[in-house]
Amino acid sequence: MKVLWITSVYPSDKEPGSGVFHETQVQALKRLGIEVTVICPVPRNPAFFRYLKKQYRSRQEIPFKYMRRGVNVFRPPYLALPGQLRWAQPDKRIAASILQTMSDYGIEPNLIHAHFAMPSGGAARIVAEQTFLPWVLTLHGSDVNIYPSYSPSAKKAFQRAVMTANRVLAVGESLKTKTLELTGRESEVLPIGVDLSAFGKTPESKAKLRNRLQLPENKKIIIFVGRLTKAKGVYELAQALDQLPKEIAVLFVGDGPAKEMLMQHSEINQRLFLTGQVENQRVKDYLFASDVLALPSYTEGMPTVVIEALAAKVPVICTAVGGVPELFGKYRKLLIEKESVTELVQRIKDVLYGNLYTAMVQEELYDCVQSNYHVHRNASLLEIEYNRILESNLITR
Repeated sequence: MKVLWITSVYPSDKEPGSGVFHETQVQALKRLGIEVTVICPVPRNPAFFRYLKKQYRSRQEIPFKYMRRGVNVFRPPYLALPGQLRWAQPDKRIAASILQTMSDYGIEPNLIHAHFAMPSGGAARIVAEQTFLPWVLTLHGSDVNIYPSYSPSAKKAFQRAVMTANRVLAVGESLKTKTLELTGRESEVLPIGVDLSAFGKTPESKAKLRNRLQLPENKKIIIFVGRLTKAKGVYELAQALDQLPKEIAVLFVGDGPAKEMLMQHSEINQRLFLTGQVENQRVKDYLFASDVLALPSYTEGMPTVVIEALAAKVPVICTAVGGVPELFGKYRKLLIEKESVTELVQRIKDVLYGNLYTAMVQEELYDCVQSNYHVHRNASLLEIEYNRILESNLITR
């Protein structure tokens, strides 16, 4: 079976942490004997915007084609404007870049798997129409919870992608419910697959890990892993540090537009640390070296790093957004409200000094992620979905 994987984010040597959950799933499918080709179109902004924004220039440094862990990845450019998903969808331009790449490199898949309704879903719809291929759409979070509300055209684009896919999958129940409200179409829940085997016990002690990672050994460390943006709650976490005891430090693992503001914090390099973006394989070392994971996001789908932290039995402080409450189940009271520095400060104290995460709580949350979010389970269920789609497509032809 040959699958064309269409996504707007995928790791590269330049951006190793970008869309790592895609790579994890692709590698699991590869182990099942499924041949996956990834096309990750890159928005190419007009020269004026590339001059203004470093992030727009860095996109051009990623190769058009590269092999990553045995998988061919293509990054064809398409003309884009900043913020375009809010108003005018670039579906046709992205689809044209994908179709050209397929033609130039002889890519002939059996089906298409698109991730995020916008922009990948909109482009996949056009590609599927022109190649007569069946396609499956996975909804991840922002494509359901954020973009459809920006404008009537954005909502229409979302609905069109959902309604035309042969199969629609959602990474959590909340996304399934919201999609039904917006489109009237049912979807199936298939959580993100995470390679939980990498989050067993580490052979190194916490002290040795901190020494190797050049982290303070005499601090209680709160770790944040993700893109450094306002919507991830990074400013609230930095503000919380000012109200916490001096023995507590915050470690930000990742990169993004909020990095420059965070670097201006008075406690930088004393109690506030920034690693920049790191390879996914190294994230677990930072998790094991820390005492708490904090993810005070304004919105989420089903955050991979929370699943990884629970698999590593690292206490988690997270907002009750997206699919996170269903992940925590009967322990959802551990979650906090978004945009509240006061609540974040109190929950950090509860976890570090109040034994909020008992051994029983940690064990039950660990069992939950092992049972429902392991990448091997995810890949096997995806294979079933693929076969179902192909069989249905043969019948209808």
